[in-house]
Amino acid sequence: MKIPLDAIIPAEKLTHYLLIFCEKKENYKMSLNLYERVALGCDLPEHHLKKGDVAILIDYVPHPQNGEKGAILEVFNAIGESIAVIVVPVSAIESLHSNEILTVRSFC
Repeated sequence: MKIPLDAIIPAEKLTHYLLIFCEKKENYKMSLNLYERVALGCDLPEHHLKKGDVAILIDYVPHPQNGEKGAILEVFNAIGESIAVIVVPVSAIESLHSNEILTVRSFC
């Protein structure tokens, strides 16, 4: 599913910029394209999300205090309904690979 470039994300879906301590990836490359599926690289218990959950990369944003760049992600349930829009550090997302398989789990 592609999000239109002129899409408006309701403010109530956005959350504060998360300060997450994920293991740094030494070979991380900023090669993830907008509207691409990505995987979370760590658990986000405050959002009931887990490492490996899949989301769509919506945009990149600067950190409010010149820290690590952020990524706006939209998370969908198994039938394609939007359930969350979150902002995480870029180091908290990973690209998907052909040797990986998607799975289903209960949310919450």
